[in-house]
Amino acid sequence: MLMAGKRLAVFSIREGKGGSIWVRAGSAFVNKDGSLNVLLDVLPLDGKLHVREAAEKRDTAAGSRFGGEPSLEAGAEGHS
Repeated sequence: MLMAGKRLAVFSIREGKGGSIWVRAGSAFVNKDGSLNVLLDVLPLDGKLHVREAAEKRDTAAGSRFGGEPSLEAGAEGHS
């Protein structure tokens, strides 16, 4: 369940030759009434966004193609 004040990550997922590519598109925050405020840094060309709980620690030196959020690798196939 999403709690007020919770920070969420917003992504655009593009299908490439080698699989899914996750691009960080912005952040979202849960309000007291359960609604979301979404702050976008980019707009996806296909109009689709994926929102999930933000990683606790970002490590951009991890060498992951998911921008330092290795927990996203398992979920790349399950987006709609």
